[in-house]
Amino acid sequence: MTYRTTAQCPTHARTEIPVRDLQVVIDEPIERGGTNLGPSPTEAAMASLIACTNVVGHKNARRLGIDLGEVTIDAAAKFDRRGVLMEEEIDLPFPAIALTVNCTTSASQQDLDRVGAETAKYCAIAKLFAAAGTDLTVNWVKTD
Repeated sequence: MTYRTTAQCPTHARTEIPVRDLQVVIDEPIERGGTNLGPSPTEAAMASLIACTNVVGHKNARRLGIDLGEVTIDAAAKFDRRGVLMEEEIDLPFPAIALTVNCTTSASQQDLDRVGAETAKYCAIAKLFAAAGTDLTVNWVKTD
């Protein structure tokens, strides 16, 4: 499969990307010269990781017959801003990311660990971060 699109760039800070029948807007906050109509590129990258973990996690849970219950995902990322600030070239802008996938479920912790292991195999965005060298930690946690 080849993904193709043509984005419009109406300002230095805003990019409008057609995706299916949607118009995705990536923008900078007002204080950085944007119009705050959407997440910044780096925020969008983190949002994509969280969303991919959610989608692929649920697909794996369904395949394994595990009910995840109510899910929330906490994220903490170390971000080296020197690159985007043009201070110096940075090889690894996100040196570390930790996700905690909280599942209010009757499933066992062992079942959640299985879902997590399968999700790590198939989450495309997690694979991108890991291949770039990011220390990516994803913990699946049973909550009450």
